[in-house]
Amino acid sequence: MKVAQLWRYSVKSLRGEELDSVDVLADGLRGDRSTQVVDHKGARMTGRTAKRLLGLQSGLGGDGEPTVDGHSWQSAEALALIREAAGPGADLAPLGRHFDDRSILVTTDGAISALGVDGRRLRPNIFVEGVEGLAENGWVGSRLRLGSVELDVVDRCERCVMTTIDPDTLEIDPDVLRRINDEFGTYMGVLCEVATAGELRVGDEVEIF
Repeated sequence: MKVAQLWRYSVKSLRGEELDSVDVLADGLRGDRSTQVVDHKGARMTGRTAKRLLGLQSGLGGDGEPTVDGHSWQSAEALALIREAAGPGADLAPLGRHFDDRSILVTTDGAISALGVDGRRLRPNIFVEGVEGLAENGWVGSRLRLGSVELDVVDRCERCVMTTIDPDTLEIDPDVLRRINDEFGTYMGVLCEVATAGELRVGDEVEIF
């Protein structure tokens, strides 16, 4: 098994940034989900209710600050893009490293192949290839070693309506989530916490123990 893809979502609910390497810190990937979109009352907005956010590209600038389509998250250009996608009252705000559940989501080629959709729908941080079928379902309670990084597999990931949104066209296909619920027991991917921090690279070998 090896690391095939790495993804960071510096602004929550925006399109992920594919990486060749990334620092894995004690609380997840450096810069991951450090900024959020909020409404005029300060409540978090996500792609579940504002799907056009998923069409904007998140990134991390050379200064380590999040970007929206290449613009600093604090710029007028970024704010205009966010409001165009999510409404006139939308704004950007620091998130403080918030995750819906655990800090890192790992998906595998075996499970994605069984589901038969674009793996980006599942918004993983780490995509591992060389996994047979649904073997990931048996990983909970184990530890993954990915190069010099070690992750504790805490739970399987219960999926939501975000999986129904095409990452390119933003069209909605309810059958994706219906199949996950009916054929895969609502789960796809595994949720992890960092046991040993370090640098992670595409191509790093993956072991489970």
